Amino acid sequence: MDRAPLTIGFLMDPLEQVLVHHDTTFALMHSAQERGHRLLSFGQEALLHSGGQAEASVREVKVFDRQGHHFRVIAEKQLPLATLDVLWMRKDPPVDVTFLHATQLVEATGGRAPVYVNSPSGLRTANEKLWALHFPELTPATLVSRDLGQLRAFIDDAPDGAIVKPVDGHGGAGVVLLRRDDRNVNSVLELLTGGGRDWAVAQAYVPEAREGDKRILLLDGEPLGAINRVPLETENRANMAVGGRPVKTELTPRDREICARLAPFLRREGLVFVGIDVIGDFLIEVNVTSPTGLAELARLDGGDPAGRILAHVERLAADRREGEPVQASTSGVGTGV
Repeated sequence: MDRAPLTIGFLMDPLEQVLVHHDTTFALMHSAQERGHRLLSFGQEALLHSGGQAEASVREVKVFDRQGHHFRVIAEKQLPLATLDVLWMRKDPPVDVTFLHATQLVEATGGRAPVYVNSPSGLRTANEKLWALHFPELTPATLVSRDLGQLRAFIDDAPDGAIVKPVDGHGGAGVVLLRRDDRNVNSVLELLTGGGRDWAVAQAYVPEAREGDKRILLLDGEPLGAINRVPLETENRANMAVGGRPVKTELTPRDREICARLAPFLRREGLVFVGIDVIGDFLIEVNVTSPTGLAELARLDGGDPAGRILAHVERLAADRREGEPVQASTSGVGTGV
């Protein structure tokens, strides 16, 4: 099928640091390139606002499936974000003040805006550890608090202990299993809350976690597929960043029920590509900033999930173009770089 080539910007962590056979952003870039689109890469530090429009210092790149020699810079320049057809927002957490300011800057295009994946407003709304609180019927018993006494009481009352984690962590960083007889509970809570200054999330431990933490990837609210991440014998965390082993899995009726419950809310917030974490029958997290697992899903299930995502984004960009007024160019600035 003929398709118009798109200029696609990726707001991401440094391209130099990606792991070619694991990184979801790289898989999306590679698929976009194979489909004939132009790739621009930049970090949030490259953003600025000047002359009434958001701009960025970008690198146009070609990507290659060879770790250590996986990209080549074609050109470097500063350009308005309004010249992009699509802007992928793929910066890893933490969702700190700088991250939030970046989501505000990319919206201030001064007019025409690219297709955002995911939407800046959705990224601000859907904190990955907290947004699931809107669906208490889907989640384990949960407490979010800065009060060490409240957190300690929650752990003491949890029959199998509690998973405690920072609000802004990712990749399993700072995630611990605490039980009432653990002498480290108080000191760990002090560390996680910064002595009571920061909120921590405590969730009743789901014993099925030993069997794995299922990552379900969603496109426009519909499941693309899933992988099960099995923790090491020496770990409670199943994140692949800390050694979790991805294995093939299938969606259960409960998984589909959870996806269907979330779908209208994800669409409303412009959260096109999302990864949810499910343990047993419970929703644990809704990952919207830079969900991973795409490369592993492709290897385990076959098919072309990245291509399916790009095809959907191409349709969004085509719809956007059809809705734009036709204007004569007076500046000589096109959509290319």
